[in-house]
Amino acid sequence: MSKPLVGIVLGSESDLPDIKDMLETLTEFGITYEFNIISAHRTPEKAHDYSANAQKNGLEVIIACAGGAAHLAGVMASLTPLPVIGVPMHTDSLGGLDSLLSTVQMPAGIPVATVAIGKAGAKNAAILAAQIIGVKDSALREKIKQFKIQLAKKVEEKNANLKIEK
Repeated sequence: MSKPLVGIVLGSESDLPDIKDMLETLTEFGITYEFNIISAHRTPEKAHDYSANAQKNGLEVIIACAGGAAHLAGVMASLTPLPVIGVPMHTDSLGGLDSLLSTVQMPAGIPVATVAIGKAGAKNAAILAAQIIGVKDSALREKIKQFKIQLAKKVEEKNANLKIEK
């Protein structure tokens, strides 16, 4: 098995159900990945070690999923030259708005590419990771093109099925 290209880091085990589509999407694109549960607040040394060594370990992109005080993506981004994608996770208290603001409000110099809250964001993170890796992988870039063509076809099919005669 080849080394993982994408490192997925979850702030909590409770995030696992929301990343199912992310894992399936990465697999569909043929992108190897690993995932770990690492908390920016409860296991800060582990977060530091993971991010600081990510490039040396062969990763090309980090996807960090966290809820609430979602500082995980920012911590990862502060310690690696790799692109970091932040996925704000849904929370019971504020529906994920707290996670979104914690993920997206980064200081200048520490960028985090932030996607939508929850499941849709997780899937989009996988697609964005594929696009980042696809910059240097023409076969993957072609898979992404075909994926987008299929998305458009599905919309056209749904539109055709909605035609109502008066």
